[in-house]
Amino acid sequence: MIVVTGATGGLGGATVEHLLERLPAERIGVSVRDAARARHLADRGVRVRQGSYEEPAALRASFAGAEQVLLVSGNDPAADMVGLHRSAIEAAVEAGVRRILYTSQQGAVPGNPYRPSDIHIRTEAILDDSGLAWTALRNGAYGPLDQVLGPWRRTGEIAQPADGPVPYTDRADIAEATAAILAGDRSFDGPVDLTAPTALTFDDVAGIASDLTGRTIERVVLDDEQWVADQIALGVPEQMARLMLTWYQAARAGYFAEAGPLLAELLGREPRTADDRLAADLAT
Repeated sequence: MIVVTGATGGLGGATVEHLLERLPAERIGVSVRDAARARHLADRGVRVRQGSYEEPAALRASFAGAEQVLLVSGNDPAADMVGLHRSAIEAAVEAGVRRILYTSQQGAVPGNPYRPSDIHIRTEAILDDSGLAWTALRNGAYGPLDQVLGPWRRTGEIAQPADGPVPYTDRADIAEATAAILAGDRSFDGPVDLTAPTALTFDDVAGIASDLTGRTIERVVLDDEQWVADQIALGVPEQMARLMLTWYQAARAGYFAEAGPLLAELLGREPRTADDRLAADLAT
């Protein structure tokens, strides 16, 4: 059995849908904080059990019978995510799980200024010490493009801090590839990168947006502190704004620059590009 955590979230839920296309429902389980929110999966034959990283005993019970667990990383900046991930890994060990797949992040290496990188580095070290087989899916940035580009359609500008090349990756492609690994015969040990095939800068994206819209989209580089001040003025807490600033700092330092072929290999097709995603966004 394969058990997926975070199955009522975006990535976990999409991964379960792709697993259902590949495996009988009785071979799939989910461990979720609120079982009522996963009733749609239970109705389709998926085993649904309550479990959260804060409740090790319940989590261990939700993992019972699993050969593999997809451990979707937490993202609460106020929580001790390394400690919670450690508890989840220990629960998997105690439940007799054979392999953990963990949703890590591209560029999770020492020195990366993007603060969540440290959580992933430390969690990968815990996995390495666990005695289990493990795979760290170092996923490329897969958030909505407007989240990092800002309101460019309204302003005609991509006005953000200095950046660097990033292989902006579609979350749906990540979910499909994750299901392919979980349900497939090919094993991956340790960290693997799942990214779009091409890394782009905001200058590149501005050019793509200009071609798609038929108007000039300008790239405007904002001073770091000015950007933080602008975010605070929009109502973003300063702590969150400064955390996000470290992402731009990591990008311009080259920590996200490397794009790899594995995602395309797992999908059996080319992943969606930034061009595809921008065009789809414009069509909505």
